Amino acid sequence: MKCGFITLGCKVNIYESNALKEELRNRGFEVVEAEDDCDVYVINTCSVTNMADSKSRKMIRKCIKMNPNAVICAMGCYVQTNPEAKEIEGVDILIGNGNKKSAVDKIIECLNNNRKEKIIDILDILETTEYEKLGVTTYDHTRAFVKIEDGCQNFCTFCIIPYARGPVRCKDADSVIKELQMIADNGYQEVVLAGIHTGRYRDGDTNLSKLIARILKEVPKLKRVRLSSIEINEVDDDFIRMMGETDVLANHLHLPLQAGADTTLKAMNRRYNKQYFIDKVNKIKAVRPDISISTDIIVGFPGETEEDFMETYNLAKDLEMSKLHVFPYSKRAGTVAAKMKQVQDSIKKDRTTRLIHLSDELEVEYAKKFIGQKMDCIVEQVTGENRMIGHTSNFLQVTLPLDPKYLKKQVNVRILSVENGKILGIIEN
Repeated sequence: MKCGFITLGCKVNIYESNALKEELRNRGFEVVEAEDDCDVYVINTCSVTNMADSKSRKMIRKCIKMNPNAVICAMGCYVQTNPEAKEIEGVDILIGNGNKKSAVDKIIECLNNNRKEKIIDILDILETTEYEKLGVTTYDHTRAFVKIEDGCQNFCTFCIIPYARGPVRCKDADSVIKELQMIADNGYQEVVLAGIHTGRYRDGDTNLSKLIARILKEVPKLKRVRLSSIEINEVDDDFIRMMGETDVLANHLHLPLQAGADTTLKAMNRRYNKQYFIDKVNKIKAVRPDISISTDIIVGFPGETEEDFMETYNLAKDLEMSKLHVFPYSKRAGTVAAKMKQVQDSIKKDRTTRLIHLSDELEVEYAKKFIGQKMDCIVEQVTGENRMIGHTSNFLQVTLPLDPKYLKKQVNVRILSVENGKILGIIEN
């Protein structure tokens, strides 16, 4: 049996899909990217914006069209938040969030019953209290992901995710350590700790900083530990202290800003103000002066004026962010912000373009700081033109001359140049 996968959205979705792929392989399935002759299709959907909903529907229909006789299993955030998913003709299995582990059994059940009945398994996610235990020990790439947390209860006014993922639930610390030890034993050098709201991790008295301290002590084979993202008000003093004491913690943080004007932050129901963000970034840079800090910014949030936008623009520039992930505000049905006075699309488009140009400039400026320097780099894969690529601790993607003996290993590289956005280096081991 051949099972084709399509995964949309965040790193948590990627992790969950990888867990299901691993179980399917263990139970005799051939797992591939979705193609024409699959017996089963699994579409792990996203619902973060209206566009994500549209893409999820499109991918479901694409799979139905590729093989109308195949079992179609749609799961995830779009299924959780959109009752209309139940009406899509040709879908055999619908699974929301919080119970994806049941997917493999339901696929086998559907195959055994010749697709006679539609299977629907959608929990009341806002009432869900248990963390869904999924695990992965093998990955297609050098960098492994471990999901440690699910859910969010911040209820930012632009965001549907609390309704799609439910409240915060966390994997117990012992299970995290055990999974990481297996990953390290399998030869992975870098791990990314992922979650919907990673900074809210807690298992009894163990918060995120204490969990990381355990990882550093109990999984010494790992060369690098990275966070997928963390909110600025959850970077505590213990975490900053550890950044100053060990280089195993990656020299990169993704700190979602969303907006740089206090009026916009308040309207978004973000739980910090502009000065708090500045002070915390400066505190981080005091122990890691050359750290890479990337961020998310929403452009054209309802009520955003040109002055508000320029506050955001100037803040990103003044803090010398290394990369901006820029999102024009997308009105999302079911959120508070959808009822607010909207910014014209033409204004959003203009501001988005300006901020993307700034991001390009900041990215090049940051990379150029390291020309001539020697840095640690984990070599990840071979590309065309007899080259390899890898990432440094501060998430610079470096292009290197081909030498297969260094694949999936940590090496020292010297940065030679930054040309047309590409960082060129050589290995100096």
